[in-house]
Amino acid sequence: MRSAVFYGKHDLRIEDHEMPKVGPKDVLIQVKACGVCGTDVHIYEGDKGAAEVTPPTILGHEFSGVITEVGSEVQHYQVGDRVCIDPNCYCGACDPCRKGVAHYCEHMIGYGTTVNGGFAEYCAVDERQVYKLGEHTTFEQGAMTEPVACCLHGMDMCEIQPGHQVVIIGGGMIGLLQLQLARLAGAAKIALLEPVESKREVAEKLGADVCIDPIHEDVKACLKEAGMTWINTVIECVGRPSTIEQAIDIAGNKAVVMMFGLTKPDETISVKPFEIFRKELELKASYINPYTQKRALDLIDSGRLDVSSMVYEICGLDRLADILGKPELRAKGKYIISPEK
Repeated sequence: MRSAVFYGKHDLRIEDHEMPKVGPKDVLIQVKACGVCGTDVHIYEGDKGAAEVTPPTILGHEFSGVITEVGSEVQHYQVGDRVCIDPNCYCGACDPCRKGVAHYCEHMIGYGTTVNGGFAEYCAVDERQVYKLGEHTTFEQGAMTEPVACCLHGMDMCEIQPGHQVVIIGGGMIGLLQLQLARLAGAAKIALLEPVESKREVAEKLGADVCIDPIHEDVKACLKEAGMTWINTVIECVGRPSTIEQAIDIAGNKAVVMMFGLTKPDETISVKPFEIFRKELELKASYINPYTQKRALDLIDSGRLDVSSMVYEICGLDRLADILGKPELRAKGKYIISPEK
């Protein structure tokens, strides 16, 4: 089967790979759509993502498809089911799992990180990780379930209440998802900081009250003019030290600053402790997607969450290395890989 195999920094090869072996509790999924994630970019650049990757490994953890084979002990799925997957498989027996924080599982299996994933024609997955798509949900929408699940975990930690003022930094896929989730949580005013005009235009359609170009506009002045004088939550979705520092700077008193964007492992930020003290800020971060996959899929199936407007292009496997290696391409929006193309 055609697969995108990661061999090391800047070394991704499209090659023929052996078909996955299907265990008794596994299902074999013919992959129809697999999203390109920021974690994939970090791995491609030789940095650590959410999990360790030992080459050679087939990347890709945001995927959906059709079940073509089921193991002898599979009970809840059958050939022909349209599904997506939660790529993070917990053991259920270690201390973190038994304490209710399974996303810190000591024996976690990560499809597309610790084991082969969805940038391939087929992937074998434990049935525990499989979720059926709604009747009207497309494969491309289903592939977005995992990033939505991650966003939901972060949104839960933000504790947004009806009437709150929220600023989101970064108008990529994650920022546009967080924008919609903040609206669903009851935020009264939402501002998006994003230098790319086309992304600001999408954000306006998705419900942003204020869209600011942080390169050419005075952010604080624009927020004040919009009546956002007490910002309760700032969600940083870029993953750069400068934008994390900006998030702390514009946050209001008693605010939550959610550092959602993934920085390089060794990057640091400059923080003035007095500012944190004076404003009683809560600095938080969100790690993967514990217990949120079903909620994410239900939101997508319901049609209350738009996961399509931020998709820029659906490509074949041959384009993947180019996308991972060129920031100017990724700046255009979300890419989804279809192994059939």
